[in-house]
This record gives sequence, structure tokens and C-alpha cells, in this order.
Amino acid sequence: MKIAVMGTGGVGGYFAGLLARAGHSLTFVARGAHLAAIQAEGLRIESSNDGNFTVHGTALEDTSNAGQQELVLFTVKMYHNSTAIQAIRPLVGPDTVVLTLQNGIDNGEQLAAAFGRARVMIGSTYLEGRIKEPGVVTQGGPGIAAFGELQPGLTERGERLLKVFQEAGWRVSLEENMPGMLWKKFAYLAGSAGVCTASGANYGEMRSIPETRETIRGAIAEALEVGRASGAPIIEDSLEWSMTALDNFPATALASLTKDFQAGGPVELEGLTGTIVRMGRELGVSTPINDTLYAVLKPWALRLEGV
Repeated sequence: MKIAVMGTGGVGGYFAGLLARAGHSLTFVARGAHLAAIQAEGLRIESSNDGNFTVHGTALEDTSNAGQQELVLFTVKMYHNSTAIQAIRPLVGPDTVVLTLQNGIDNGEQLAAAFGRARVMIGSTYLEGRIKEPGVVTQGGPGIAAFGELQPGLTERGERLLKVFQEAGWRVSLEENMPGMLWKKFAYLAGSAGVCTASGANYGEMRSIPETRETIRGAIAEALEVGRASGAPIIEDSLEWSMTALDNFPATALASLTKDFQAGGPVELEGLTGTIVRMGRELGVSTPINDTLYAVLKPWALRLEGV
């Protein structure tokens, strides 16, 4: 397949790297020193699941002459959505599938508004992925993914992509209710990441302290209530699944949101906790725990933005 990855970071670089290794034609969209290193030496993947390997493809920042793709993996940080959506326009043709593998809950709707719902699929990933140095991305954690349609249901194109992904070595599932799966992950991620960042505690500490554990549980439950009020097809076991995920996460690990705050760069607070707070207000759902987490973290986020 002719595939482009918009955002060749930890998530996009890892999954696109597997596709390139399997023989697909990859275009890596990147910038700066990371782009220069990929152009010079290829993209190196250091994976706890798949070992270390290097792949090659077209690497560029300007997509205007890259040509239409069969598949675009959309894996940028949420705060880059508006510029990244414009950047992929030359890549999207009548039969292109744009698959978002991002944090957050409304990325698919943003892409659908730009390209039409028929061209968009949604997904989520579970891994610890980072750019280790220019030209090198790392994968830790489970390294798994799930994807499906914007509305519940299975399609032929989903089945075709599942075969492509599995043959490339993705640990992936095609979900009939991907919107429900997305809300499940979103609620868990926003709740645990918000508490992790506000407390400075790692996952082992958070889950072993009863008061902190209960705060995470409450934050997740609030997010799921917001989802129900919005009409989303929330999966019944979402809260229990989230607490199991909390217990299975590496004990010494920090949330990616926490790492981004501590690194002093842009953060996804608005796309996570901020979205719960905003939607809760719009829908008349009380979210006191998330309100507090947002209020605690917002000044720090504004400092990082230079506001």
C-alpha cells in the first residue's frame, strides 16, 4: 500500500515502521532534526516487542507534491490538529482512508469535518512511545492498537486494513464498537494522566494509595458520564476495565502527559481533562474531580505556552 504517516513520533513512527518493514511504500512526514536524520539514515525503531530495526521511505515536511495515498496514519499531538489537517490535504484522494491513532475523543470528528465521514476511521493505541533522538523512536509497554469506524459496525475496508496491519506485525484488533472503545481509553487516560501529573506520583504509587486511587476512579467515572450524556455508545465494563488497566500499567511509569509537562513543552491538557470539563458544562454533567484537576494544571500549562 501507499501509506503516509502524519507525525513520525513514538506512535506513528513505530506502527509506520512495521508497515515499512513489511514492504509497503511509506512517506514519513516529520520536521527539523528528526526529519534530517530520517532522510540521511532512515527511521530506526527500538522496540521491546519487535527488536531494533531500521526502515527507509520518503521523508519530508512539505506534503504538497507527495501525491495521494491509500492510507494516512494521523498521529500528531492534538494541539497540532489544525495545521496537520491542512498539511495532509494533498495526501487525501477520493479513496483515501485517514486513520487517527491519537489521544482524545474528538479527533475523528475534526477529520470528518475536513474530509468527510466516509474517509475517516478512528483508533487508539496502548504503548510508551517517544522520539529517543533524531531519527530514532522507541516502543515500550503493550504496543497494541485497536481501530474501527466512526459509527458502530464492521466494514470491508476495516477487514482489509486489519489483514494489512496483522501481516505487518501490528498487535491490533478491529472493533465493532470503536467509539465505545475510544471513550473507554479516553476516560482512563484523562483520569489517570490528570492525577499523575497533578500529584507527581508514578502509577505504582497512585494505585496503592487508597485516596489517590479513588480520585482516579472518580475522574474516570465522571468522564464516562459525560460520554453517556453525549449519546456515545459507552461499553458497560469501561470503569472496571480502566481500573484493571491502571493496575497493569508499569509501576514506575509516568503518563505521557506528565512527561510532556515535565519536559517543558506543549501539552495535551485541553484535549484530555479540558475536554471533559467543557463537554460536562455543555451537557449539564457535574465533573468536580476533573474541574479540580484542570484548575490545578491550567496555570502550569499556560506557563509552558508562554501566556
